[in-house]
Amino acid sequence: MLGRVGAPHGVRGWSQLWSFTDPPQSLLQHRRFAATRREQRLELEIADSRMQGDRLLVRFVGVDDRDAAARLTGFELAVPRAALGPAPPGSWYWHDLIGLAVVTVDGTPLGRVDHLIETGVHDVLVVQGERERLIPFALPQVVKKVDLDAGRIEVDWDAEY
Repeated sequence: MLGRVGAPHGVRGWSQLWSFTDPPQSLLQHRRFAATRREQRLELEIADSRMQGDRLLVRFVGVDDRDAAARLTGFELAVPRAALGPAPPGSWYWHDLIGLAVVTVDGTPLGRVDHLIETGVHDVLVVQGERERLIPFALPQVVKKVDLDAGRIEVDWDAEY
């Protein structure tokens, strides 16, 4: 998921867009999205976009008034994995980390990445094993190695914590 459609903005079909990309404007590299909300699915295409302060505003093709924009509120936006291209060196897409085994530097298994939490300082790995652990995704202090091919993340973390 790259973003979520927010509340309407104005009366001409514009919507606020909550981007989960960094920087937020990089969401606009994509024009077409698979949009889902609960059991609803549809395709959305951006007709126009602009920044207003720190808010990203978009108007989707065929959405010309406030009521039509309001019907899109809450839809989550995704693109096919192939459309993302490779992550920059030394970074990873969150969805590539989900499910990876997490082990300490001495090889003690801690569990698997269930999901991540954005905190503003460091993202946090939520690791499910014999219990849940919250591990800062801090490179290189805590996270020593991410090996997607081996399916594991090596961390400098006390297994008792």
